[in-house]
Amino acid sequence: MSDTESDAPLRNPWWLRAAIALILVTAAVVLWVTNAWLTERFSETTRVRQELRSALYIGNLRSELQRTSVVPLLLARDPALIGSLNGQDFSSTSARLIAAQKEINVASIRLLDASGRTVAATDRQVLSTNDVTRPYFVDALRSRDTVFTVSQNDAGGNEFTYSRAVVADGKAVGVIVVAADLTRLERSWAGISDAVAVLDSGGTIILTTEPRWRGLTLPVALAVRSAPTAIERAYQVTADWTNMPPDAYVQGRAVMQTEARIPFRGWRMVSFATYDSIRERVNGILALEIMGFAILLAATFYMLSRRERVKSAAVMRESADLRALNSRLKAEIAERVRVQRELRVAEQTMQQSSKLAALGEMSAGVSHELNQPLAAMKTYLAGARLLLQRGRPEEALSSFQRIDDLVERMGSITRQLKSYARKGGEAVEPVDLRASVSAALTMMEPQLRTGTIRVSHIFPREKVMVLADRIRLEQVIINLLRNAVDAVKSRRDAMIELSVSAGSHAYVSVRDNGPGVADLEKLFEPFWTTKKPGEGTGLGLAISSGIVADFGGRLTAHNETGGGAVFLVELPLFEPDTRRDAPDPQGGAPLAAE
Repeated sequence: MSDTESDAPLRNPWWLRAAIALILVTAAVVLWVTNAWLTERFSETTRVRQELRSALYIGNLRSELQRTSVVPLLLARDPALIGSLNGQDFSSTSARLIAAQKEINVASIRLLDASGRTVAATDRQVLSTNDVTRPYFVDALRSRDTVFTVSQNDAGGNEFTYSRAVVADGKAVGVIVVAADLTRLERSWAGISDAVAVLDSGGTIILTTEPRWRGLTLPVALAVRSAPTAIERAYQVTADWTNMPPDAYVQGRAVMQTEARIPFRGWRMVSFATYDSIRERVNGILALEIMGFAILLAATFYMLSRRERVKSAAVMRESADLRALNSRLKAEIAERVRVQRELRVAEQTMQQSSKLAALGEMSAGVSHELNQPLAAMKTYLAGARLLLQRGRPEEALSSFQRIDDLVERMGSITRQLKSYARKGGEAVEPVDLRASVSAALTMMEPQLRTGTIRVSHIFPREKVMVLADRIRLEQVIINLLRNAVDAVKSRRDAMIELSVSAGSHAYVSVRDNGPGVADLEKLFEPFWTTKKPGEGTGLGLAISSGIVADFGGRLTAHNETGGGAVFLVELPLFEPDTRRDAPDPQGGAPLAAE
C-alpha cells in the first residue's frame, strides 16, 4: 500500500464530519422531546389506573369490615353462649367459637366474662388472660352496642376488633370480641401494588404493605429508608432525570403517590406506584428511534472504516509476534521444569552417595568389630572340642551358647550396615528419638574409638516419639556426628555431647568443643564446606536440613561463647490422636491415618 492510500482516511471531507454532528444533534433533540411527551402521557394513564385500583382496595376493606361487624351481634344473642356465661360451664364453648370462625372466616373470636377474663377463644393460648383494661372490653360494656377498636397485638401489628356486650336479664354477663382478618388484604395488596398504606383519622398508618411503616405517620414513614450505596445513588440519578418530578421515594426509588378517602371513621388510603412500567413503555419507543439513528450513523461510519482496517492488520501482526513469543516462553518453562526434575534426582543420588562414603569410612572399624568375635568364636570352638573329648558335654554347651551370642552381635552389626546403606522410604512412622540416636552412636562407634574423643549423652527416661522415616533420621544424626568428629579430631581434650529432650517439640542436640563454624549464614547452602578438597562435598548439612524440613521440623546451628558449635534438630512431637495432621515429607500436606 502506498503512502497516498494510507493517508487517505486521515483527510475526511468537512461535510462528512458536519453530517455526523448534525445527525447526533437531531437525535438528541428528537429523543428529548419524545421522552418528555410520552412520559407525561403514560404517567397520567398510570395515575388513573392507580386510582381505580385504590377504589377496588377500599371496597374490599369496607366489605371485610361490614361483614365482621355483624358477627358480634349474632353471637351476643346466641343462647348457648349466654347459658355458658350464666352457668360458668365453658367446656364446649371454645369448640363452638372455632366452628363459627371457620364458617364466617374471621381472624379470631374470644368470649370474656364480666370480670374481663377470657373464658373461651379460637386461640387457646389466650385462655384465662385478663383483658379488663382493653378498650374493646371497656367500650363494649359502656355502650351496650357493637364497638370497633384498633389495638396493637403482641406481635407488633394492629388488631381490628368488633366487640359487643352479652346481656342476660338486663345485665351484662360478658363481652364477645371478633377480630377482622385485614392482614389477608395486606398480603393481597403486596402482590399487586408497589406500596399501600391505610391511615386512621389521626394520620397514623394502621395497615401497610411495608412493615417498617406501621405505627408511623406518613412523612416519618417515607423518611425511613436504608442509606443507598454509591452505585444505587448513581442509578437513581440516571433513572429519575427522565421521569416527571416524583411525589415521594419508597426504598430509594421514585414513586407516584395517590390518595383516596375511605368512608369509615375518617380513614385514608395512600398508594404508591413506581415509574418502571412508564419507563418500559417509553423506552420501547425510544429504542426504535435510537435504532433508526444508529442505522444512519452506521452507514456514515462505514466510510471511515478504512483506517480501522489498517490498524486491525497491524494489531494482527503484533498478535502473531506475541503468540510466537508465548510459544518460546512455554518451551523455556518446560525446559526449566525438566532441569529441576533432574536436579531433584541428582540430589537424591548425592544423598545415597554420601551414605555410601560414610560406610567406606566405617568399614575399617566394622572389620575390627567383626574380627574380635571371630577370634573369640575360634577360642570357644577349640575349648568345646576338648571338653567333648574329655566327656564334659554340659560345659561344652555353655561354650556353644557364648558362640551364639557372638553370632548375634555380628548379625546386629551387619544389619545396621545394611539398613544404613538402603535408601530411605517416603512413608513416615512413629519413631522413638532415643532409639534413633542410640543406633547412630552404634554406627559411629568405630570412628569414635579411633581417637581420644570423650562422648557423653543425656537421654530422658520416657520415650520421645516423632513422626519420621527412621533411616533418614539416623542419616541426619550420623552426619552431625561425623561433622563433630571432624571438628574435634585435632584437639587433645576432644568432647562430643548428645542430648535428647522434649517440650513443646522434640529436640536432639549435638555439641562439640571444636573451633566452631566460621560462616553460619552459608552453613546450609549446597556445596559450601570448610573441609579440604577431597574430604567433603559440602552437601551433608544441606541434605540433612532438607530431610528435617520434610519431617516438619528445622535444623539450626550456633557457636558457643567458650568455643565449639551446637547443632539442634527440632521436630514436632507425635501424638496418636493427631496422626492425621502429620506433615507429608514430600510437600508439607497432612498424611492420612494408616
